[in-house]
Amino acid sequence: MTSLKDTLKQDLTAAMKAGNDMVKSTLRMALSAIMNAEVAGDVAVELTDEQVLKVLQAESKKRLESAEIYSSNGRDEAAAQERAEAEILAVYLPAAIGDDELAVVVAEEVAAAAAAGNEGAKAMGLVVKAVRSRVGSSADGSKIASLVKDALG
Repeated sequence: MTSLKDTLKQDLTAAMKAGNDMVKSTLRMALSAIMNAEVAGDVAVELTDEQVLKVLQAESKKRLESAEIYSSNGRDEAAAQERAEAEILAVYLPAAIGDDELAVVVAEEVAAAAAAGNEGAKAMGLVVKAVRSRVGSSADGSKIASLVKDALG
């Protein structure tokens, strides 16, 4: 089984052969971010697929945030470029969990925390951690935190 990083490299090679400049530049950017993450600590490490996935999610989020900023400043061409890069990265990310499904998971974990005697703001960390372990990387952390905060009151 090939790793996610190897898949990115293979797709980069295919994009180079096909002459697809948008995919080529986006995958180069993603691989560069992965390599930077690998050498960021005291000792260089090989990232696991889960860690590579987190890097790709961060890069995708950056692209979407940049697109919003460009749009609000009237730079529609730059915003379209950022959105296109985010779409290319989305191919490598797990499908996002729906808002309704996420709300159900949050409600279940809030109820479980309340049953264990943890309620209110002090249960926030426990509930977020439990939801995170159930949904994995298919939901944005800020969205989870927001839903948990609303559910806990």
